[in-house]
Amino acid sequence: MEVKTFNIAVLPGDGIGAEVMVEAVRVVRAIETPMIRVRFDLHEYAAGAGEYLRYGDPLPASVLEACREADAVLLGAMGLPDVRWPDGREMAPQLDLREQLDLYCGLRPVRLYHAADTPLKRYQAGEIDLVIVRESTEGLFSSRLAPLTLPSPPAAGGEGRVRGPAGAAEVCDTLRVSRRGSERLFRAAFRQAQRRRKKVTLVDKANVLPSMVFFRAVFDAIAAEFPDVQTEKIYVDAAALYLVQRPHTFDVIVTENLFGDILSDLAAGLVGGMGMAPSADIGDDCAVFQPAHGTAPDIAGKGIANPVAMILSVALMLEWLGHEETLRGAATIRQAVEVVLSDPTCRTPDLGGTMTTWQMGEAVVANL
Repeated sequence: MEVKTFNIAVLPGDGIGAEVMVEAVRVVRAIETPMIRVRFDLHEYAAGAGEYLRYGDPLPASVLEACREADAVLLGAMGLPDVRWPDGREMAPQLDLREQLDLYCGLRPVRLYHAADTPLKRYQAGEIDLVIVRESTEGLFSSRLAPLTLPSPPAAGGEGRVRGPAGAAEVCDTLRVSRRGSERLFRAAFRQAQRRRKKVTLVDKANVLPSMVFFRAVFDAIAAEFPDVQTEKIYVDAAALYLVQRPHTFDVIVTENLFGDILSDLAAGLVGGMGMAPSADIGDDCAVFQPAHGTAPDIAGKGIANPVAMILSVALMLEWLGHEETLRGAATIRQAVEVVLSDPTCRTPDLGGTMTTWQMGEAVVANL
């Protein structure tokens, strides 16, 4: 019997990234055990702000190439508030991965697992269930493509802070929208909807920005290719309002990079916070799976980070790999998380509980 071995690049990253990655790897190994025709070859690589502080490069070329050659990438979290480029931006190698590997489709699933986890008290488990599809290589983030001068790492004992240019009279960012980028994004969103409840909501700002008028025109053209999917178009400010007022009416939301970044965090807040927010950044040949949260240096090393977003990102990875056994594994992980979170006492501190990172991971593994 032929056995398929998937090569998985593992990038724990910074802060709590390494802590939640431990639980993700445990879940991968647990879900692999009963599989007959699938194996996972995990290779760990160092990248992130800590790697820059140690060796002067947050994303070494060898690591980028390993990610390019892998069947999938599992990423914990990257970046530290005090480690910045000369222009003042945080080092965020995960964004470089999106651009270098052309991971244009950012998936941000949002699901409520227990009524106690939402500030919107009218909702029960499963009644908030949507996916935000965020363009991840263009939009306002396209300004990141400008060349950067790699600074020297700080001397031993230094904090690694790099200040931006002082005294500038004006700074401009460019909102880039291409026909090719928009077409492939919209097709990905419609395919997601075809597997769900067959509704796509475009979020834009076409009443103000010419780039968004163009974005909407491309959306309408692609929508004609999917006559079985219902569509609606909402301005981003109204979308923020409706996500709070009536999140149950959304199925798939598709939007520009920055809008998607903001709305993803808002939507995560409706279901318990960033510790409940998995994500995937998918291209035609590569994909990176990571929790949507950051490195949370304020709780790093305390063993209290919520690993659920990282574990659900593993489920996204297994689903994307597309093998019959990995598809079953993805469903099994989601069912295990649902069972664990159906008990309101099974919560890490971010959700008002007392479980440690390890205890939450152990609870999920025990329910696989």
